[in-house]
Amino acid sequence: MKTLSLLNSVFRIKHWVKNTFIFIPSFFAGHFLLGDELVDLIQAFFSVCLVASSIYIINDIRDVEMDRLHPEKMHRPFAARLISPIQGYLLMIVILGIGLTSAYHLSTQFFGLCLLYLAINIAYSLGLKSIAIVDLLLVSSGFLIRVYMGGVISGVAVSHWLSIMIFLLSLFIVLAKRSDDIRIFEEDGTVVRKTSSKYNRVFINSCITMVSGIIIVCYILYCVSPEITQQWQSDYIFVTTIFVIAGIMRYLQLTMVENKTGSPVQILYKDKFIILTLIGWLLAFGFIIYI
Repeated sequence: MKTLSLLNSVFRIKHWVKNTFIFIPSFFAGHFLLGDELVDLIQAFFSVCLVASSIYIINDIRDVEMDRLHPEKMHRPFAARLISPIQGYLLMIVILGIGLTSAYHLSTQFFGLCLLYLAINIAYSLGLKSIAIVDLLLVSSGFLIRVYMGGVISGVAVSHWLSIMIFLLSLFIVLAKRSDDIRIFEEDGTVVRKTSSKYNRVFINSCITMVSGIIIVCYILYCVSPEITQQWQSDYIFVTTIFVIAGIMRYLQLTMVENKTGSPVQILYKDKFIILTLIGWLLAFGFIIYI
C-alpha cells in the first residue's frame, strides 16, 4: 500500500483530471457516447496522463529545493526525500515510453501533439517558467493542446470559439493559482516560484478580473451566435450562461476573499459550489445537445 500511495503522489494521479479536456471536442460535437470513438478517447486520455506524469517528475526533481520551502509542496515525495532523483528519472523514462508508444499507435497526429506538449513543458521546466507572463501563457497553452488532441482522436475540427474560451479559462485558473503564490510571498517572503517576485496582488487581481470578464462575454457570444444555434437547433443555449457566471464568481470569491486557490485540482474535488455548477452546466448543455 505504501508503494502504491507513493506512486500515486509521484505520478500526481489527482491531477489527471486536467487531461479530461481531450473529451471536450467530442462532447460539443454531439457524439461523445459513440462506442469506438469513446474507447479511442479513453486510450488517448491515459496516454496523455502518462506523458503529463513524466513531466511532473521532471518538474519535481528540478524544483525540489524550492518545494521544501512551500507549506504544501514540501510533502511531495522528492521534497520529502521519499524517493531519489535517480529512481524518479527511471520511472519517468518508463512511463514516458509507454505513453508515447500508445499515442503513436492511436494516431501520428496525436503523437505529434504529445511531442509538442512534452517539448513545451520541458522548455518551461528548463527555464521559461522564470519569465513572467510567458510562464502563464505556456501553462495555459497546455490545456489548449489537450483540446486539439481530443479533436484529432474524435475527428472533430476545434472551432475558434472553443479555442479562445479554453485558453482564457485556463489562463484564468493559472492566474488564480499565482495569486496564492503571491500571498505566500507577501506574508513571509518565501519564494515558492521564481516569478513570484515579478508579480504583485494588484497586477494579478487586475488580470483575473479582465480575463474573467472576457470569458463571460465570449461565452455569451458563443451561445447566441447563429452558427451554434443552428447547429443545435436551439435558441436556449444561453441558459447555460448562468452556470458559467456562477462558477467564475465562486472562483473569484475563493481567490480574492478566501485565499484558497493554491490547488485548482483540490478546488474541483472539494468545493461543493464549483462541483454543483459544473454538474449543472454539463446537464444543461448535455440535455440541449443529446436530448
